[in-house]
Amino acid sequence: MRLNPPTVIIFLISLLLAFLAIMTKLQIVPIPRHLPHQEYWLAITAYFVLMVGNVVKGL
Repeated sequence: MRLNPPTVIIFLISLLLAFLAIMTKLQIVPIPRHLPHQEYWLAITAYFVLMVGNVVKGL
């Protein structure tokens, strides 16, 4: 399996989602909770976006 480095945009999207997950968990900024365990799903989505950015070439 050949992996590619993600683009800066994909990396920043993943970083933003992970940061939102941390902010939701620590309740530093009042972010409305729409899903149960929202911080977990935000963190999983961040890692999934980063994984897709590594696997798909040119993304």
